[in-house]
Amino acid sequence: MVSVFAQSSTYECNQIFEQRKAELTKKIEKIDEAREAYEALRAATNALLDKKRKMLAQKERDINATLQEVKKKEEEIKSLITKNQELLKAIKEAKDDKISSTYSKMKDSAAAQILTNMKVYEACKILFNLSPKKISKIMAKMPPTKASVITERLLKGPPFKEKE
Repeated sequence: MVSVFAQSSTYECNQIFEQRKAELTKKIEKIDEAREAYEALRAATNALLDKKRKMLAQKERDINATLQEVKKKEEEIKSLITKNQELLKAIKEAKDDKISSTYSKMKDSAAAQILTNMKVYEACKILFNLSPKKISKIMAKMPPTKASVITERLLKGPPFKEKE
C-alpha cells in the first residue's frame, strides 16, 4: 500500500509540478511580451525624441538667423535715423540762418513790429540767432511789456517752446 500511495503521491507531485511549470512558462511568456512591448515603445519614444530634437535644433537655427536679420535691420534703421536727424538739424540750421539773415537785414522798426505780433516763443527763436547789437536795436523799438516778456524768455535760453 505504501507503494501505491507513493506512486499516487509522486503522480500528484508530478502533476502539480507540471501545472506549476506551465503557469510559470505562461508568466515568462507574458513577461517576454511585456519586455518586447516595452523595448518597442522605448525605441519609438527615442526615435520621436530624436526627431523632436532635430526639429528643435532647426527651429533654433531659424530663430538665430531671424534674430541676426533683425539686428542687421535694426542697425540699418539706427543708421538711417542718425542720418535723418543730421539732415533735419542741417535743414533747421539753414532755415534759422536764413530767417536770422532776413531779420538782420531788416530795418529795426519793421522787425520790431513783426516780432511784436508773433507769439513770444517764436519771436525768441528768431531773436536768439541774431547778434546782441541787432537784438537791442529791435527790442528798443518794441513795446516795453512785450520786450520784457521776450527778454525773460531769452534769459531761460533754448529750446523755446509754446508753453513754458
